[in-house]
Amino acid sequence: MPVFPEEPEIHESLPGPGVPFPRESDAQALHAPATGGAPTTAAPLPVPGPRPAPRPAPPRADRPGPSRLIPKPGPAPRRPVPAPAPVASSAPAASQVEVRRIAATPAQALERADDVVDQLLDSGRNPGEILVLTVGDAHPSQQHELSFGEERYWAQLAEGGDVFYADAAPARPVRRDVVVLVVNGGPPARATEAYADALGRANALLVVCGEAGPAATAASAAAPARPVKA
Repeated sequence: MPVFPEEPEIHESLPGPGVPFPRESDAQALHAPATGGAPTTAAPLPVPGPRPAPRPAPPRADRPGPSRLIPKPGPAPRRPVPAPAPVASSAPAASQVEVRRIAATPAQALERADDVVDQLLDSGRNPGEILVLTVGDAHPSQQHELSFGEERYWAQLAEGGDVFYADAAPARPVRRDVVVLVVNGGPPARATEAYADALGRANALLVVCGEAGPAATAASAAAPARPVKA
């Protein structure tokens, strides 16, 4: 068996060839621990890894932005309330109705009234615009229409196609442009009441045949009857 020569022992304190021998203080500092504790070692630097994915933002419905916030409406400013305008009445005032008088006795009143109606129709008045009211006995035309029954009689008024004859105080509201009041009987008090009622039923013209209402002047009573124009 071959014998290998014994390798020389190498001491750490012996420097190699060409290396200066360290000072004893350097050798001690190399092996001696630092004063005040164990030798310190530098912490390894963290290896950067993959960044975590960003968290998804919550839905916009859960986090309304400032633009989605609807401000609450404040109280509306009060505006001055205008006063209601006066409502014009459909019935004309009594002062706007023209009144004409035809002198006649109670016995002549019906005949004078028929003449007035003829003059109105000749002047171009529509028959449906004329209403004849009697204070005393009913006009013959009214009696004739009533012979067919009250329903047919009042239907003639609704149709408005002919002159309508009625009592001075009709049971139903009657209004027409021209009213002819016939004072053919009855007490003066009833004639006065019939005059006020007829004045309220006329839209434009009231013709009084006889004595009714305010007393006529002596001149108008003595003057002959003049033609009545529309």
